[in-house]
Amino acid sequence: MYIVKILLATYWPIPHLGGVWSYMQQLSKRLEMLGHEVDILGYDEDNLNICMLNTGEKVERDKLIPLLHAKLNKQNYPELYENLLVEYTEFQRYVFELGTAYFGLKKYDIIHTQDVISTACMDRIRPRNIPLVATLHGSVAHEIQHQLTTIHKSSNSYMASDYYNELEKIGATSSDITIVANNWLKNILIDEFNVSKEQVKVLHYGFDTENFLKQMNVKSLISAPEDKKVIIYTGRLTELKGVHHLLTALSRLKKLRQDWVCWIVGTGPEETKLRARRKSLGLEDYVYFLGKRDDIPSLLGKSDIFVLPTMLDNQPLSLIEAQIAGKATIVSNVGGLPEMVEHNVTGLLIPPENPYKLYRNLYLLLNNGYLRRSLGSKAKRWGMKHWSMDSGVKSLLGIYEEAISIRKKAKKNGQVT
Repeated sequence: MYIVKILLATYWPIPHLGGVWSYMQQLSKRLEMLGHEVDILGYDEDNLNICMLNTGEKVERDKLIPLLHAKLNKQNYPELYENLLVEYTEFQRYVFELGTAYFGLKKYDIIHTQDVISTACMDRIRPRNIPLVATLHGSVAHEIQHQLTTIHKSSNSYMASDYYNELEKIGATSSDITIVANNWLKNILIDEFNVSKEQVKVLHYGFDTENFLKQMNVKSLISAPEDKKVIIYTGRLTELKGVHHLLTALSRLKKLRQDWVCWIVGTGPEETKLRARRKSLGLEDYVYFLGKRDDIPSLLGKSDIFVLPTMLDNQPLSLIEAQIAGKATIVSNVGGLPEMVEHNVTGLLIPPENPYKLYRNLYLLLNNGYLRRSLGSKAKRWGMKHWSMDSGVKSLLGIYEEAISIRKKAKKNGQVT
């Protein structure tokens, strides 16, 4: 493929803790190694301003909001203000559009978005001759449906539900090609959001396994207890990740055995609640919150069991890392996880929101060293082959070429002016 200028864009804050940002970083690095030019765009860490991360340029939200309020006021659009989540998202996505338009898109040969919202925005403002490829790292609409019963619950939650369903449909159908990581998400887009089968491509993310294995050997200030096994969770501390279920399972486990500790690595809005829950369950000498860290590969290397009790997930980076580290894993049987873990072969699958099953499987792996080592070994063997970055980028470049061809054909047919 000839050298092109690529824009990687996301509606989410960058940098941030999570798989989307890690994927963008690793992809950008590999594309630049192949000679391509790459810019990275998104909201800043405070989720306020639109930034071009690699150049340090910013468009400030405060300068755009007055323009939007002048047009989208309560008098002209009263329905916009009836649900707080809808109001917030609408203004955020228009700020994203205006900020991106300020930077300009004509200089790019291809735009590669990482979520449905940025995809919908880019399609509204892109020059029609520039191809748009979207990689969807999960279903925003499905996540919101869950949150509308918990943190975003309100008397008019149905408005947010309808809004996000429509936004998902628009974003998923706006690109020339939509990439997903598994058949679970592919089927959701086709069956629920009317995305054509021809538009959706299943492509597993590439992962820089070589660099990760090197980082595992970097020394960390945190050491594993000599006489205890280490259970580890890495990821955002959100309600959807189910860490509260992990704490419940650990409280039951503690009654039968005390030869373990649990490291919870990451930060998020639920951290304060989770710390209080740890105290109420009497787990302060067993569960340690390690916060946001740069030495996760090293911490995984010192661990014995990786746990992901999530209630919904697509293709979590934390599980990929645990597999490359060769760890036995216990994960929820939801979303795309059954396509990443073969039960009793490369890990253990458990029902979501089931602390008892989680406790029983933790007890099993603590009790059975052979099974623990076997699961970890087979997971690593599978992961090293499956998550190859070279293979993933090669396939992605093929999709770029296909998208460029689609735009050229549209121009030839007079569909692009």
